[in-house]
Amino acid sequence: MTFSVAVAGASGYAGGEVLRLLAAHPDYEIKTVTAHSNAGQLLGDVQSHLRSLAHLRLVETTSENLTGHDVVFFALPHGASGEISSQLGSDTLAIDCGADHRLERESDWVAFYGGEYYGSWTYGVPELPVTAGRQRDRLVGTKRIAAPGCNASTVALSLAPGIAAGVIESSDIVTVLAVGPSGAGKNPRVNLLASEILGSANPYAVGGTHRHIPEIKQALRTAGATDDLSVSFTPVLVPMSRGILATSTARIRPGVSAEEVRSVWEAAYEGEPFVQVFPEGRFPRTADTLGANTCLMGVAVDEAAGRVVIVAALDNLVKGTAGAAVQSANIALGLPETSGLNTDGVAP
Repeated sequence: MTFSVAVAGASGYAGGEVLRLLAAHPDYEIKTVTAHSNAGQLLGDVQSHLRSLAHLRLVETTSENLTGHDVVFFALPHGASGEISSQLGSDTLAIDCGADHRLERESDWVAFYGGEYYGSWTYGVPELPVTAGRQRDRLVGTKRIAAPGCNASTVALSLAPGIAAGVIESSDIVTVLAVGPSGAGKNPRVNLLASEILGSANPYAVGGTHRHIPEIKQALRTAGATDDLSVSFTPVLVPMSRGILATSTARIRPGVSAEEVRSVWEAAYEGEPFVQVFPEGRFPRTADTLGANTCLMGVAVDEAAGRVVIVAALDNLVKGTAGAAVQSANIALGLPETSGLNTDGVAP
């Protein structure tokens, strides 16, 4: 069976990446692509790298244009997909790559985003350890999926194994991320100009203000974090077009050995095609994940500090967004989870 697909927000970075992955997928047929200011143009004029889809014409992002498809991917700014998606039939599989349906608590939405709250959908991070199994179990057969925030899923995948196994404390988590500017979307901004970021590393959303913080906490609570959960999160913009390198640390519980700590992460992701732990002493680069649906990790124990250090790398546009969306859609539809996705990056 081939599933008909519409992609809303096809002219942006996330929408373009969803289309790139779907173009080679054997079970999806792209029927409709939508945009706002670019409506009326050919897709090839705004996403010139998508040569196999260049003939498609962008139409307005309306519920009328999205209705009637088996699958609809939303790649819109936060606050834009909630109302439109609510008008789709319950038999349509909807996947939101934006933030509108990620947060379970309305208070978190109001505090970090604002505007109308449209409720939460099934979280689209299949490998995430939860208190009873994996998040993928909750994706089977669902019709509404919230793809993750790229920073949030990187940190959650990094720390959830230790939380779920009870080997780290949740009261003292610190994470610092080097991130590429494509995560901020395609709209031009002064702070994202090449002249502003080349040759520089620029911290932003410092002091607990980043919108992915409640999403990280939500995922770690799902993995079993206690009420004393505390996450210090600092992103740093660096001059690479795509990629995230997250260095996360947490205090190890008394009496837990370094060998036990490492075995927890290895067991958590054993057999996972897209989340892989490097051998001891090795750590990933963002370049290792370019274009691939992989999250690669290195795990170390700082015995002097009594902390575990996890270094995780992924492509924010693939595993961080579009790849997670396609992977989750595959699971929901009963397709092979790996279909249309790859683990090989592009080098150099």
